[in-house]
Amino acid sequence: MFRFCSILLLTLLPLAAFAGPDGRIRVIDGDTFEIAGQTVRMHGIDALENGQTCTTDQGSVWECGAWSTQEVRARFQGRYAACQQVDIDRYDRIVARCAVDGADMGRTIVRAGLATAYRRYSMEYDLDEKAAAVAAIGIWGAQFTAPATFRADERAATLQGATAPDANCVIKGNISRSGRIYHMPHNRDYERTGINPANGERWFCTEAEARAAGWRAARN
Repeated sequence: MFRFCSILLLTLLPLAAFAGPDGRIRVIDGDTFEIAGQTVRMHGIDALENGQTCTTDQGSVWECGAWSTQEVRARFQGRYAACQQVDIDRYDRIVARCAVDGADMGRTIVRAGLATAYRRYSMEYDLDEKAAAVAAIGIWGAQFTAPATFRADERAATLQGATAPDANCVIKGNISRSGRIYHMPHNRDYERTGINPANGERWFCTEAEARAAGWRAARN
């Protein structure tokens, strides 16, 4: 009996460890929310960035990234979500599947044409995206760059010419959704991290200088 209970406990523990968070939703953007004080990135979907635009068939430019966020906020702000953690991303955000009143949030968002299916990580919403695209719902009523491609282009533009002004000051003080994080040359994301002084980002000469300015060390 003891052996059986021990095996059962070991089987249940991983599920319990990945439960949540549950709580009221504060919408950050089309695929990212604050729930129970934690930043949650929806698993399997990828919304347009707030700065993205779409072009209609008539040639008009549409602020579709900001529109997507507004629509998701109108649907979910303040509602109660129950989530199941899937992973932690490189920005230290919880990646999770979430439901509101029993309905999968990711599926609702993709079906409404407010985000794309993020096939790099999941095929779960592939058919939902295809249905929205065929019906030209939401963002599918215009032409747009895939969110992942848009971010890659933005990073490339930021990184171009992003060299330390002083060879002795090579610590990158980056600002992301996770806050102010400094990256050392040995860190995993150092090379891909760009510094844009116009956004308050900066270079540091020492870790002590970075910490004193309010930045924290990257975890990888």
